[in-house]
Amino acid sequence: MSGPALWSRAAAVAAALALASCDLPGRPGPEPEVLRPEQVLDFATLYSQNCAGCHGAAGKGGAAVSLADPVYLAYADDATVRRVTANGVAHTLMPAFAQSAGGMLTDKQIDVLVRGIRGWAGAAAPGGIKPPAYTAAAPGDAARGAAAYQTFCARCHGPDGKGGSGGHSIVDGSFLALISDQGLRTAVVTGVPGRDAPDWRSDAPGRPMTEQEVTDVVAWLASQRTQFPGQPYPSLNTTHGGKQ
Repeated sequence: MSGPALWSRAAAVAAALALASCDLPGRPGPEPEVLRPEQVLDFATLYSQNCAGCHGAAGKGGAAVSLADPVYLAYADDATVRRVTANGVAHTLMPAFAQSAGGMLTDKQIDVLVRGIRGWAGAAAPGGIKPPAYTAAAPGDAARGAAAYQTFCARCHGPDGKGGSGGHSIVDGSFLALISDQGLRTAVVTGVPGRDAPDWRSDAPGRPMTEQEVTDVVAWLASQRTQFPGQPYPSLNTTHGGKQ
């Protein structure tokens, strides 16, 4: 190949390389790096994808308990939050998220969620009063719970638990079928932020509920469960418009 032809081809190759490196209009840019699901270690992303649907944005509450509530975070310690996140809660809608328990998240991702959730906690228990334990140390007594209910709960939920001026029915069969004993205990201790449902310190003026009173009230509520909630159903023979 002659010298001019060689130089001509080299110039063409150089021009092609220059064009290839140019940011031409309409040319796609580099693709963003896509992480594999198990590589995601950002708390905000993990929380949004796995927790916010039930517990609300930033843990402010939704269908499930408010995780950012300082009362809840004083009530549920690090080990509790990790256990519940990893293993879920039996007989409730709270699933297990850890791969070791059938979920989709690695141990590192569970650790990220727990640190992030616990990061919402205050430095001390609300009002300096230690909440009752997350789980009851022993079974409660329903008879004692009935008396404790009148002291701490009847003012809002009515003397029989079927609702009052300040709260809905908490002995409705369908409600009790959808909430576990642990869920009842959590509701009694933490209340429901944003719905004027007080926590264990504010149900009765002057003194908080004792741990035994919390346990006994939960036992009384649990004793109100029915075997077949929602029944009896309306009769199928009801007359409609004069016709059977």
